[in-house]
Amino acid sequence: MSRQSENRQSQLKDRLRRDALFRRDALDAVFRNRAAEAVAGRIKIGPRLTGAVAGLYSPIRSEFDPGPLAARLAALGVRLALPVVGPDGLVFRSWTPGEALVPAGFGTFGPGEEAMSVRPDILFLPLSVFDRAGGRIGYGKGHYDKAIAGLARSGPVPVAVGLAFCVQEVDQVPSEPHDHPLDAILTEAETIIVARDRIDGWGIA
Repeated sequence: MSRQSENRQSQLKDRLRRDALFRRDALDAVFRNRAAEAVAGRIKIGPRLTGAVAGLYSPIRSEFDPGPLAARLAALGVRLALPVVGPDGLVFRSWTPGEALVPAGFGTFGPGEEAMSVRPDILFLPLSVFDRAGGRIGYGKGHYDKAIAGLARSGPVPVAVGLAFCVQEVDQVPSEPHDHPLDAILTEAETIIVARDRIDGWGIA
């Protein structure tokens, strides 16, 4: 891809991100809370969930709140982890709902250094924009794309599930070689399955 094409794609991503975040910011608190509960309620018992490690996140700004989902997963016996931003990118540390969090970089919060580092089997990711083909735009830093690429070098690629509101959907997300696609997207209205073979068994309905 030429430098000019890269610049055009970057500008398009910036515009899509700006517009989607404007729409997301306009959602009221009651709607957000109901959306979070609705998504958590669609997680069922799945054979691949038992004993698995699920990477979640501590929400910032107007991000989809994974709190109810975390509680649901913990009740199903799933081990949880939250990311912290380290010198080499994201590191996932073991976490239990209710445990205290500390500043973890990029305005987020995560477990302290005493928490054990773990390898997630499934990741529930925040995002600014998505499409139905699994395209995702984050916040321009590439933290999750780099983290997934790093995990893939040492073992199976984690299942990637985006958490979002419907207003963040666009027709098509411009894709670059380093962009890792989502296997599914959970919104307040529906579950969008992109890669059925990777989602089966995870209790995502």
